[in-house]
Amino acid sequence: MVMLLADQRRLLCEYGRRAAETGLVVGTAGNLSVRVGDLVAVTPSGVPLDRLEPEACPVVDVAGHLVEGALQPSSETPMHLAVYASGDAGAVVHTHSVFGAVVAATMTELPPIHYTVLLLGGPVRVAEYATYGTPELAANVRAALEGGRRAALLASHGGVTLGDDLAGAFEATRLLEWLCEVYVRARAVGEPRVLTGEQLAAVAHRAFNPPTFPTRED
Repeated sequence: MVMLLADQRRLLCEYGRRAAETGLVVGTAGNLSVRVGDLVAVTPSGVPLDRLEPEACPVVDVAGHLVEGALQPSSETPMHLAVYASGDAGAVVHTHSVFGAVVAATMTELPPIHYTVLLLGGPVRVAEYATYGTPELAANVRAALEGGRRAALLASHGGVTLGDDLAGAFEATRLLEWLCEVYVRARAVGEPRVLTGEQLAAVAHRAFNPPTFPTRED
């Protein structure tokens, strides 16, 4: 029997192990998903990400109905599906990383302390708290991602990122955690400088209009 979304389910295992190995998740915390058309492969509930096997990752449709798999989908599947319903994301990564959780427990927004926050769509909002796995949390995360954001933090919980594919979503997660760590460590030294809207606009302009350099005359 051919396994649905076999390649995507293998990628969930690969990136699940990477998330565990890099400390972005602990135990059974965190979940990942990949969308292909009207189907979504997602990590299962109650299985540590570093012990996943492809066949253990269930497949659901965009309405949340189980299509294939013996295990139940992650309890955060409603959040993943809400993200997919609100845009064109191809993958979603949710983690309980340390510095992300610290910022999510203390702030309403991760301010733009470094220009690479533009890769996440701008300052990262903290979604209002709601019990994990609930429609309320899914709606709060969806609202925090409005306006083209590629990342959000979840109050007293963790973080979520999205991407065109799983590689992109995972790199966004790594960047989000790095930005949170820089902010937390900067606060230990003093009051972090925050980039202004004008400064961020200049970075965006340069990114879309890179300088050219003259070639050497032989």
